[in-house]
This record gives sequence, structure tokens and C-alpha cells, in this order.
Amino acid sequence: MVELTNNDPDIDIRIEKNVGRITLNRPDKFNALTYEMATAINAALLKWQANEDVRLVMIDANSTRAFCAGGDIQKLYHTGINGDLEYMHQFWADEYRLNALIANYCKPYIAFMDGVTMGGGVGVSAHGSHRLVTERTMLAMPECAIGLVPDVGGSFLLAKAPGHVGEFMGITGARLNAADAIHAGFADTLVDVDDLDELKSRLIATGKTDCIAEFEKTPSTLGISCTLEENASLIEIFFSEDSALGTLKKLEESNGDWVDAQAKAIRQSSPLSIACTWKMLLAARSFGSVEQALAQEYRFVWRSMAQGDILDGIRAMIIDRDRKPDWKVKSLEGVSDEMVSAMLAPLGENELNLVMKS
Repeated sequence: MVELTNNDPDIDIRIEKNVGRITLNRPDKFNALTYEMATAINAALLKWQANEDVRLVMIDANSTRAFCAGGDIQKLYHTGINGDLEYMHQFWADEYRLNALIANYCKPYIAFMDGVTMGGGVGVSAHGSHRLVTERTMLAMPECAIGLVPDVGGSFLLAKAPGHVGEFMGITGARLNAADAIHAGFADTLVDVDDLDELKSRLIATGKTDCIAEFEKTPSTLGISCTLEENASLIEIFFSEDSALGTLKKLEESNGDWVDAQAKAIRQSSPLSIACTWKMLLAARSFGSVEQALAQEYRFVWRSMAQGDILDGIRAMIIDRDRKPDWKVKSLEGVSDEMVSAMLAPLGENELNLVMKS
């Protein structure tokens, strides 16, 4: 018997046997996460915490192309240019509360990261207890390209990635395959797309996670190579500098297709976002919880419309798509330590409160 628990066509929330199921249902929008979808997920998770009949939670998507390509930032843009900063603040605060809830959830939380998984999609999957990827997975944290920083707790995951993989991913927006995602600590298990339906059926039938191991594949079995391992020495050489600018200069002083691609990606993104991302990841290396990272991320995003580049970044990359953002600081060389500190300074009474408002 299936119990439906919401009426939003963009997301299907229900209980099947002993499993709480969440299916993102905006395939034409790459399942971009709206505010309403995020709050619906949060409400369901809170309800299921106290429901003894729900043994585990599964989140997937109605698409073979994308699990979730990120948050639906078009509404953020339109409210922002009209001067409504309160909507933006509430959007991110409630989304971050959801991320923290997932990271600390009291029951198994199984995320099927099949297809494009970026930004907000990482936030509702990579903090779960069981993160599954497939040969279709493409994972990235590309926020600097629109004037943001890796958020939804992503800075915590990046800071805990091996070596300097986090800095590499965070300031280049590198796109990872399934093997890369596991290596970087954003996922746990690789599953063949042809096995997904059977695995989901087994999980629903048993209400237990034991069967996941039976479906695990090695990357080589599915013809997937780990590019992060292949480029490990380059990542450590170039992304272990003291600053993002130091890394960029070292890249631009060198030759080769790989270094040229990374330098170009950094130069195209918001200089302020790049510098703040680097500082955030350095700080997050000492954090003991995702909550600390979310609080730091919130300080940046709270200021991002008034003091940062997000509005023109979204305009250039999502709205007009001219790919010609007018960054407030034109180059990484022009970003001072004082600018970074100002974006990441405590917010006083506006600090992130991880208790969801009723």
C-alpha cells in the first residue's frame, strides 16, 4: 500500500511498506530544487523520524539525466533584482536546515545520485548515510561560476576530501564521474543503472540496507576511471598553495592542457567567490560538524546579493546566458584579505539558526 503525503507535482513524497520515499519530479528542469520542494522534504523527514513503521528513507528522481542540478535560483534572481532579500535569506536558511537534518538523520537515508548532481542536489544526497552513484553520475560544485561559494554543506565535504582535492573542486567547479565522487568522499557505492529498479524493490521489500552491498560494482567493471587519482600529483602540486591566487599564478606560469583548463575555469569565475571559497575550505578543515560549515556558508550567501556577485552571475549564466558577468572585483589579484573577511564575518543577530521555523 502506498500512502501519499503531499500534493506538489514537483515532488512525490510517500510511504511504501516500511520505506519513506522522496522522488524529485521536475525532469524538464533537471529536477532543480525549489523552496517548496525543500520544505516538503524537511517536513516529511521530521514526520518520519517519529514513525516507527518507516525504517529507512530513499530519495531519487524521475529522470535518467539528472538527480538534481541544484537549487532553483531563477526565483532568487527575480526577487533579488526587485530588492527582496528576505526571500533569499529564508530560502538558504531553510535549505541549510534541511541539509543539517539529513546529515544527522536518525534512520538510514539512501540517495540515488543518478545523473547530474550539483549544488543543492549535493545537499539533499551527499550528507546521507548511503550515497549511491551510477555510470551516469556527473557531480560538481560549480557555485563560483555564478558568484556564490560551494554551499549546502558542500564546503564541509570539500574540506574533508583527500589531499587538496577540495580546493581543486571548489575553485574550478570540476565535473566528477562516479569513481571521482567516491574518491572525493561525496559518495559511497557504485551501482549499475540496469540494477537500480531491482535494488529499490529489494530495499522496499526488506526495509533494510544490507542488500546494497550485493549490487556494488567496481569502477573498472563499468569502464569508469578515477580522473582524480590520475591527476592526483598535479592537484597536489598546484592546489597546495597558501592562497587561490598563488594557485592561479602557479597554473598560469606552467604549460599543458590540464593546467590551462584549470586556470581558465578559475579566471572565468567570480574572483571574490574564488578567494572566499579558499578561505572557507581552510577554516572548514578544522570543523567537527557540518553545522559549522553551514553557518560559515550562510554568512557569505546572506551578503551575496548586496555585496557579492550573485545577481549578475545568475543573469549571465542562467537568465541571459551571455556568459559575460560583470564581476564587482575584476580579477583575483584585486581581492583583498579585508574583502574576504567582510564577506565571512559573523552576522550577529542574523546568524544561521538551524531550528526550522514553523
